[in-house]
Order: sequence, then C-alpha cells, then structure tokens
Amino acid sequence: MESEYKLLGGAMVTLALATATLVVVPYLQLSTVPPSPGLQPYTSEQLRGRDQYIKNGCVYCHTQQPRAVSQAPDAARGWGRAPVAGDYFYDRPHLLGTMRTGPDLLNIGARQPSADWQLGHLYQPRAYVPGSIMPSYPFMFELKDKAEPGDKVVNLPPAYAPIGQVVVARPEANDIVAYLLALDRTYPIALPPGLEAASTNEK
Repeated sequence: MESEYKLLGGAMVTLALATATLVVVPYLQLSTVPPSPGLQPYTSEQLRGRDQYIKNGCVYCHTQQPRAVSQAPDAARGWGRAPVAGDYFYDRPHLLGTMRTGPDLLNIGARQPSADWQLGHLYQPRAYVPGSIMPSYPFMFELKDKAEPGDKVVNLPPAYAPIGQVVVARPEANDIVAYLLALDRTYPIALPPGLEAASTNEK
C-alpha cells in the first residue's frame, strides 16, 4: 500500500510541475504583454466571421503563425514575418493551428485584400486557385434570378458562374470575409535587442 501512495504522490508532483512549467509560467510571462502597435480590436462583424472560421473548421487546415526565417521559408512564400505575442492580443481563443493543408492565413488580409476575390474563393476555390483541395462553401451563398437592393453579388469567372442567375453572399459569408481581411500583421514591430540582432544576421 505504501508503494501505491508513493506512486500516486510522484504522479501528482510530476503533474504539478508540468502544469507550472507549461501553463502557469507562460501565462504569467505573457499576461502583461500589450497589443502590438498597429493592431486593431476586431469589430462585431469580424468577430462573427471569426466564429464562422472556427465553426467551419478552417483552423484544421490553416495555421496563423508564420515561422522565423531561420526555421522555414514562410517569409519567402509571402506569408510575412514571424509573429510576436502582442499580435494575438485580441484573439480568444488563439487560432494558431497545427496543420498546413492550406497556406498560413495570419496575413491573408494583406496578401489578398479583395473582398470580391475572397467571396468567390469561398464559393468555388478552384475558380481562383487551380488544383486547390479546399472545400467550397456554397451554403454561405444563394442563387437568385435577379439581385435585390443591398445584395452582395459575387462576380465569378465566366466558366464558374451559373447561367441565368446571380450568386449572392449570405451574411455569414460577408462576416468570414471581413474576418479574413482583418488578418493583417504586416505593421512593423520593435524586437528586443537580442532578437533584433538575430533577425539582422538571418538576412
């Protein structure tokens, strides 16, 4: 019985140390980090779009964490600089992602700032990126014989446009595009002296 108590005690100590090291200490280190200069809070429309991004599983195929030049060619791919903690100040929960079935999206708002392109790409990705394996999201749109006042019509390439009808974005499509366009962390940041020197040496 004594050995069982020792085993249980050892397991509890190990769990406590792991929790302190992996959860408590990082939280204390980052809890006072301010937002990066240039970072704006999300609007209500962008927050609704962020919710759609989560609900539709975008986070399973896309990351939001470009890696440093010394780690990967993400900057050469046009995905932007490596982020800092302040870049995620308004993100709850953080959507860093772990898979890159598709490209990193942290700066998609800077790389592709066209709302029309984003809407068309949601409706039919292969109309804009041949060979794309991204699923289409036609349920975020509706087909109409004629657009009504206030409708956001999606102008598709002729080969993908429905004959005799128009494609109109539903509110959830407009919201998710608003969120994607808000993903722009291309503003300059001030790095700590040690990291600044390392960044200079990488170039």
